[in-house]
Amino acid sequence: MAVLTTVPHFVSKTVDFVYVDDSLLVVDKPSGLLAVPGRGPGKQDCLSAWVQAHYPDALVVHRLDMDTSGLMVMARGALMQRILSRAFAARAVAKRYVALVAGRLEAPAQAWGEIDLPLICDWPNRPRQIVDLSLGKPSLTRWRVLGYDAAGRTTRVELEPVTGRSHQLRVHMCELGHPILGDPLYARPGLRALAPRLQLHAARLQLLHPTDGRVLVFESAPPF
Repeated sequence: MAVLTTVPHFVSKTVDFVYVDDSLLVVDKPSGLLAVPGRGPGKQDCLSAWVQAHYPDALVVHRLDMDTSGLMVMARGALMQRILSRAFAARAVAKRYVALVAGRLEAPAQAWGEIDLPLICDWPNRPRQIVDLSLGKPSLTRWRVLGYDAAGRTTRVELEPVTGRSHQLRVHMCELGHPILGDPLYARPGLRALAPRLQLHAARLQLLHPTDGRVLVFESAPPF
């Protein structure tokens, strides 16, 4: 099957479109923007509304946290939404993120390390998630070190969420002892202040095209 790497994209006044065809589209979401509408009149501005202003048939398949930037897929119509949603549910979509975390994180003994800690919503403090070994849902993250910045005392890591729990990467890195810089929920105040935003970016997506089976690979360079 042919491999489609990131193609030259175009930027509208509101949306950075990485790829568009009759079946799906890929956008580069900015940090600080909701993926879908939230509850209340002040939370209706979101990426899905921006995209639907250009492509009314665009439907959400998966989400990124408001504070996370990067690649997000949307389907063109209900049939494509069902096909792509099944692919995400079956873990047939490969996702990679890049993050800056606090401190020096030593590289794992193998090429990739794993964090296998079940997560559950901390209901009194929602939307926070916590590790719960008894009631939590299975949550697995693979990680590897990309580099260490001695001056900033930060480590750049690549993260692969095998499961897709809410805030999974953020909680898992915090549990590893290296919270993501700028995280408003899980980092200590001093670490939040080290970055103007959450230093987490959805940098790579690989999936099969829902109609012709081509391997699609999209990449987006982290803005930090």
